Amino acid sequence: MLKQKTMTDISIARSVELKPITEIARQLGLSPDHLNPYGKYKAKLPLSLIDDKKVATSNLILVSAISPTPAGEGKTTTSIGLTQESYWSKDNCRLA
Repeated sequence: MLKQKTMTDISIARSVELKPITEIARQLGLSPDHLNPYGKYKAKLPLSLIDDKKVATSNLILVSAISPTPAGEGKTTTSIGLTQESYWSKDNCRLA
């Protein structure tokens, strides 16, 4: 059995090309006018975009206050993993 070397968080982050936040917003059907940009790759969105009717019928998963594993996996890694699984299982999921 071959043993694979575990990549560090920084090596994973450096191995991908970032998409501009405007492109991500467009994929989600958001107008660039809704974005409050913080540089080229991140932005805040107004609370007015929250649909209270959808919130009432949706599920929310909060990931908070967990201790990182020896490999450095913490809240961000867990949140991204949950989001990816939901996407692959065809659930309508967003990470904020």
